[in-house]
Amino acid sequence: MGFRRILIAVDSEPIAARAADTGIELAKALGAEVALIHVVDTSVALGGDTGIPPNVLIAEAEREGKKLVAGFRERLSLPASTLQFVQSGSPPGEIVKAATEWAADLIVIGSHGRAGLRRALVGSVAEGVMRHAPCPVLVTRAKN
Repeated sequence: MGFRRILIAVDSEPIAARAADTGIELAKALGAEVALIHVVDTSVALGGDTGIPPNVLIAEAEREGKKLVAGFRERLSLPASTLQFVQSGSPPGEIVKAATEWAADLIVIGSHGRAGLRRALVGSVAEGVMRHAPCPVLVTRAKN
């Protein structure tokens, strides 16, 4: 099995930069195509009363997500034609959905490596992706 299509999940956390670097290095070594994905977690916008309508918060987060993904594309020196997904919803679900629809051979994602109560309270996007992914998942961790 060869990895010809690598989906790299990115967000504003520093661990995402490490995941992106790892995914690009692997893609270059294998001659694989790359796509980037960022998911706006709609539960954040729907979960609090900020006085701003949720659809306005989500639209702004999507605009920021597009800027974030474009910044990664530039930082990684990827061509402008690189596929970029900016989705809204549950991050694990949307990453798995994009990987399925794009027929990714590998998903690269970062994880903080939280354990115990912190993981239970915060949840783990990487874990959710691993449980439901249609392909192998490479999880990168922060440098110690």
